[in-house]
Amino acid sequence: MTSHMTRAKLIACSIGALTAATLALSASPASASGTYSGQPYVYGAGAFSNDWDDEGILSTGTNTASNATCLWQKILWADGNLTSASDIDGVFGSQTKDATKAWQSDWESSPDGVVGKETFGKAGDWLRDTDGDGAVDTYIGTEHVISVSRDDQGRYHFYDGDGNGRIAGYDYRTCS
Repeated sequence: MTSHMTRAKLIACSIGALTAATLALSASPASASGTYSGQPYVYGAGAFSNDWDDEGILSTGTNTASNATCLWQKILWADGNLTSASDIDGVFGSQTKDATKAWQSDWESSPDGVVGKETFGKAGDWLRDTDGDGAVDTYIGTEHVISVSRDDQGRYHFYDGDGNGRIAGYDYRTCS
């Protein structure tokens, strides 16, 4: 093998390695964002009537411990599927899965215990502007009403069990 061929192979390998490294660094982690919207938090824009139609997946295996899960548990509580506010901890375990199946049985045809586009979308049908300012401020549950809001960046906010305002993010859990 000539020195020109050896040198060409080394250059080709170097370019390949650099390309692979660049692609690896530019890829964003799927678990750190809404599965469908690509946003790292529960997101909305424009009219709020379809804000939750493209939200991420919440389940025992995806976004399991998150503020988005905490918001979902508040919805389950508002609709009577979680019986105690103390069950709202931001962890999607077996109790949340069972409550989600019950919620889905009430509102959908296929209860699988996984919150995805259809389930989030159905919940979003109960977002309301109760003060008339054009902005969402409430989720109307069958048993309780909870305060939710959307900021100017499209992020959904809620209050946790201690009364602290939280952003419904997929990649962290700070709610209680």
